[in-house]
Parts: sequence; structure tokens; C-alpha cells
Amino acid sequence: MKFFAVLIITIFAIANVPAQEKWSTSRKPVMGSYTKLPSENYSWQNTNKTTNVYQQDNMVITVGPSVRVLPTSNAQQDEIVLVRHPINQNIMFGGANTTAGGVYGQGGYITTDGGATWTGNNLLSPFTQSSSDPGPTIDKNGVIIFTTLDSPGMVAAYSTNNGVSWSGRITIQSGSVDKNFAASDDAVSSAYYGRSYCVWSNFALGQPPIMCGYTTNSGVSWTGVMQVNTPLSGHYSQGCDVMCGPNGQVYICWAAPTSASPYTEDYCGFASSTTGGTSWTVLNNAFDMNGIRATTFNGWNFRVNGFTRIGVDRSGGPRNGWIYIVAAEKNLAPAGTDADVILHSSSNGGATWSAGVRVNQDPLNNGKVQFFPAIRVDENGGVNVCYYDNRNYPSVGDSCETYMSRSVDGGATWADVKVSDHAWKVKGEAGLGTYGGDYIGISSGNGKIFPFWFDDKTGTMQAWVAAVTPEAVGISGNTNEIPASFELNQNYPNPFNPNTTIGFALPSEQNVKLEVFDMSGKSAGVLVNSDLKAGTYKFDYNASDLASGIYFYKLTAGNFVSTKKMILVK
Repeated sequence: MKFFAVLIITIFAIANVPAQEKWSTSRKPVMGSYTKLPSENYSWQNTNKTTNVYQQDNMVITVGPSVRVLPTSNAQQDEIVLVRHPINQNIMFGGANTTAGGVYGQGGYITTDGGATWTGNNLLSPFTQSSSDPGPTIDKNGVIIFTTLDSPGMVAAYSTNNGVSWSGRITIQSGSVDKNFAASDDAVSSAYYGRSYCVWSNFALGQPPIMCGYTTNSGVSWTGVMQVNTPLSGHYSQGCDVMCGPNGQVYICWAAPTSASPYTEDYCGFASSTTGGTSWTVLNNAFDMNGIRATTFNGWNFRVNGFTRIGVDRSGGPRNGWIYIVAAEKNLAPAGTDADVILHSSSNGGATWSAGVRVNQDPLNNGKVQFFPAIRVDENGGVNVCYYDNRNYPSVGDSCETYMSRSVDGGATWADVKVSDHAWKVKGEAGLGTYGGDYIGISSGNGKIFPFWFDDKTGTMQAWVAAVTPEAVGISGNTNEIPASFELNQNYPNPFNPNTTIGFALPSEQNVKLEVFDMSGKSAGVLVNSDLKAGTYKFDYNASDLASGIYFYKLTAGNFVSTKKMILVK
């Protein structure tokens, strides 16, 4: 998050809350009068074909070259988020804080071909020069909803044409607010299918809580704004994140810093809703943490935090519904004396949480640091966390790279891969002191993972993305755990275009036939027709040769027969 201009800070002055508490001093310099720049629409095809292949245990991961979004632009980009279209996995949208031509605002960047090419605009017209904290999401209709901090507080705009044009600015809540994220419910079985949520901290209150509002009409209007939690004594709530579950659930996490210096992040808060955000079950202390929080870090002139990020398994697989929270921590096991990425998981909707697991696999207490984690649970249930990492350089004041860790067993074990093909000297941004943003992003689609980060390889903080491809193509199975019964899972995603995953379970060895039919009952293809051992299986199905419509897939295994519906939308 960047800080508002002096005038804005004055208008939004907070009673009873120190400036340090909001994590908002020395932010953005005062800019001149706002002049909209000419439209910055660029398209770039990556020509660097360098790839790296990593193999660890039984996992093979291919990392594509680092791709700079809008390389013809000289704008400064930081604090970035990447979200994927719920139906068309070739479409992803990234948001960023930007400084372009002396104007500070919000940038938006989109790919419609799975990350091969990007277009964008460094200054989205709905927002003013004082906007900050990008919080985009894409709803079931393909509408991009962009939430951000702006005058007069928590605001949003929406685009129905992949970011080519935008609505006017819509106020969600007036006043002094901070650190927003958004998410959309795209589960067709959900009673709240299509509802989109925005969460933030309300610094207009003396002890800032988490707030939530939602839209049921693709961002045209926002309702249901309510206070989610009442912070515990001596703490406040900041750095919230939000995700939707597979059956209409809404989950929020946040860090709980102390109300007085040194503002340590003592624990993680968590809230869940099964009523579409109209009521909440709250754990102000879901688990203890010791988040990193400093105005300078590791010898760098760079401000950091340990703010929490959340991911949810919606794969339909054996861990469907599991919740994962990551944060950067130190001096609290399993974190070492340097900053590590720590993950906690819940298999029961957030009622209880596991002990922490150290995500990064470099040696413990080696003097190297990992920070700014972002998490994404992909369509096959893989847990993917990207973060900044200086393990390959001297411990203090030297360079940093972007890494990603992947787990296929619910976070129990991890494989690390270097994502960036270059290093960078960590420092604050030009004109912003020690500030360098508060988070990076990650998304997935079409069997690939897309870490989305910013660094200054070019001499200016700018956005980069890379395609990471884990091994898992066609039918894959796990025969180590024998299911108790036959099962055919709902495909995910659904609706889809053109890729989806179908899972099933066999309690005994069987001749298996998995077949797709159209609405008339005509076969549209046999996906599996072979003898399979007992176990759980997934089939990655590509329907690019089929027309949009409703289809049925049928599993026949011995005497077991089951059929489910899926929707192809192109």
C-alpha cells in the first residue's frame, strides 16, 4: 500500500490511532495536478525461450522465462495482484500501484492467451492520483471488479470488456481505510453463486477492525457492509485477505499487530461465513504468529510486514475445502531466527488449525530471508506459494530472487524452485523512501502456475510474471491410500473452457470406462477405458473440440455407475 498525499491524510486523520499503527508514514509524495496520460495499450510477445526444469523426488516442475508486463512502459509498478477468469482460464488480470508521468494511481494488465501476451493501462481512468492497494477479482460473468483505496475511502469500478473501459468510481465505504482484497464466489452449486466480496481495515475506528461488503450485480452496487470482528485488547486488525470456499463459504484472515510500538504481529485472525457475508464466526486468535514488521529489513532500505494470505482447495479432490494461510515470520518455531514462510492449514472450515509448517526448504537459521508470500491452490489441489528469497546471496544487503514452493500432500512436504531468471537489489522505490509495496501475487490455470511479482532489474520497480508447469498431465493416480467406496467427483472448474479435471475413486481393481455425452445422449468421447488398480484418480480433460453447452460424464466401474453434469462455456 502506498500512502495518501498530505492533503488526503489530513482529511482522513484518525483519532486515537498512531500513524505508525496504520503502517502509513512516509508514503507517497505530493503530486501535482492530475493529468490523464494517453492510453497505454501495449502488447508484448516474449522472445526469450529459456526454461528451467527442476526435479525433486517424484515431482518435475518446468519454469518458463520471466516476462515483464508492458516492457515499453517506464511506469513504476508495485504491490501487485493476479486473478484468473473463473471460466476461461486463458484470461488473467493483474492490478498494481503505479507511478507514471508524475501521476500515482492504479494499473491494470490483462492476458487473454494464457500469459503469452499482455496488454494494459498504467493509469485506470476511474481512479484518482491518490488511489492505492489494488484488489481485483473476476466474477462468474467475466466482469473484472477492481477495488482500491481512493477518495472518499473504499471504492470500486468494474469492466465488462476485459479492462478496455471502466465504470465510474463507486464508493463502498467512506472514511479512512486500509489494505483491501476481493474474491468472487464462482461455485455453481453455491447459494451465493456470483456474489463478490471486498474486505478491508477500518481505521476510522479507534481500534481498527476488519470490514466486509459484497456485490450481487457485478460491482454496480455494494451492500451488506458490516464489521466482521472486534479486535482483542491491545491489538488491531490489518493485512486481511479473502477467499471463497467450494460450497459458498467465505473465509477471511488477517494479522493482529499490537496497538503500541514496536507493533509486532502476534497472531492470525480468521473469520468464516456460510451466509453470504451476512454473519460471521470469528477467531480473533486462530493461531499464534510472529510476523516480520520493520521499516528497514536485512540491511536493505526496504519496509516489510508479515501480513497473512489465504488459499482454499476447490479441486474436488481428497482435500477439497481445506484452507491454507501463509505469513512471513521469525523467532517462533518452526520459523528460524531469520524470516521464513510459515503455513497453517485447516481441514474443518477453520474451526481448528494445524501446527505451522516451514515452506521454504533452505537450511534453517542460515541467515537468509524469505518474505512477501502469496498462495494459490491450483485446480488439481496443489498448494503453491511464491515469495522473495535471498538464499543465493550474502545474508545482509545483497540481492534477492523470486522463488515458489509447491506441495501436493496438503502442505506436509515441499519442493522449492527459483522462478525469476534474474536477481535484484532490494530497496525502496524512487520517491517513496523505504516503501516497496506490501505484497505480490500468484494465480493458476490450464495446468500452469503464474507467480506475479515486481523488481527493479530495469532500474525501476516493475511487474514480472512466469509460467510454472508442474508434472501432471492426463490420468494420474494414487494407489497408496485405498478409498472406502466408489466415487465420481464433480469436475473442477465448472463451468470450464476448455480444460477441466474429473476425479474418481476405486475401492478395488476394476475395468473403468469414463465417457462424455452431449445433451442428446450422443457420445462425445471416451476418456478412460482400461483396467485400473484401487486408488484415487484424476483425468485432465481438454474439450477444445466441443461446442459450448451442457455435457454429461459417466463413470462405469464394475457394477458402479455414476453420471454428473458439466458446462462448457467458450
